[in-house]
Amino acid sequence: MRPPGIRATTLVVLVYLGAVLAVLQGFVGSELPITFGASLISHLAGMAAGYGAAIMLILMSRSPWLERDVGAHRLARWHAWTGPLVILLSVLHAVAAVVAWAKASSNHLVAAMRDVLNLPGLVTATAGTVILVLIGFSSLRMVRRHISYERWHFLHLLTYLAVGFGFAHQLAGPDLAGRRWLQIAWALLYTYAFALVLRWRVVQPLFQLWRHRLRVEQVRQEAPDVMSVLMSGQHLDELRAEPGQFFRWRFLTRETWRSAYPFSLSAPPTRNLLRITVKARGDGTRRLFAIPRGTLVFAEGPYGALTRRRRRRPRVLLIAGGVGITPMRSLFEEIGLPGKDVTLVYRASKEQDLVLKHELDEIAERSGARVVYLVGPSSDARNDMSAPALNRIVGDLSDHDVYLCGSPRLASRVRDSLMDSGFPRHHLHEERFSF
Repeated sequence: MRPPGIRATTLVVLVYLGAVLAVLQGFVGSELPITFGASLISHLAGMAAGYGAAIMLILMSRSPWLERDVGAHRLARWHAWTGPLVILLSVLHAVAAVVAWAKASSNHLVAAMRDVLNLPGLVTATAGTVILVLIGFSSLRMVRRHISYERWHFLHLLTYLAVGFGFAHQLAGPDLAGRRWLQIAWALLYTYAFALVLRWRVVQPLFQLWRHRLRVEQVRQEAPDVMSVLMSGQHLDELRAEPGQFFRWRFLTRETWRSAYPFSLSAPPTRNLLRITVKARGDGTRRLFAIPRGTLVFAEGPYGALTRRRRRRPRVLLIAGGVGITPMRSLFEEIGLPGKDVTLVYRASKEQDLVLKHELDEIAERSGARVVYLVGPSSDARNDMSAPALNRIVGDLSDHDVYLCGSPRLASRVRDSLMDSGFPRHHLHEERFSF
């Protein structure tokens, strides 16, 4: 059976190769006075940055076939690699262009910069580059930990403005000007990228808002800092949401409408009900605790590939840490296997951190599945989450698919141990939620 994601991965590789060939073709027979040095660096960096920006938009367009075949966390990781590269190439292009012009005109750098800014589309392109640099700065780990998710999210929405600002300069620049077929191809690439974004990040969520009329039905406290939100709506089966998937939720109150949060379904979806379970991690998520009944909900999704369709082996091990139990609770109930072939390992620091424990116990009793609670300090040998320890719990990992969702530290520790033990990467399925 073809591994999930191979179609999407192959397409991305082919598109990259096509772009490289297009860039090379653009320089073959070129009459531009391009020589090795700042001028060549400027042209190559500019073309690569422009192409990378379009690919960046496509990766985060939330197109269903990409989300389904690749997975949201893998797309986010590719986007995280592409973003800094595009920013560096954009800055390199700008600096090299000024240096090359200063050399060609025998002018100092300040005068060369003034001349360059008079070229078509350069003022807006410069503004776009500045915006990208600010976004990149906000994503540095040392800066990001001091920025709320809401502000970080807003800053990243400016990426669309920054990319749009640079488009006119790309078409009018010396690399594409006068090459009609290249201009058309470049314009089509950007049209496709922005069409995907418009279709799946704007039009589809608005249609779902109108069609399903999703509203808050109940807010229930699960723990001191954890609550569940039950939402009712119409024709929710049309969403085709599956256990293990998530939506990006925007609760339309005066205090919360600006923020879209990725929360997994914490119970199997029904025709008229959806449920999420949320842990308070800051002021934004804490406001959700006070959402009034009847609040309209703007939901984007479903997203994610952490579903039972990923299963390839006869048995399943579900691993959850803390509030990472939310997608696992849904899968635990509807993984589609006999109970004896399903094991859930739930890790928490304290007993009160075992969210939805009563529901897990009920599912285990009803289905015959097994749930193992590992509670206490990680230094306790009884809470070992290494591959050998997991192997002892389930009997034999070799005939299991492993589903994983927990804190970045826990997930990294489990993932590294499994990989070091030789566990096949394509039988480990996870969704990572971080910013």
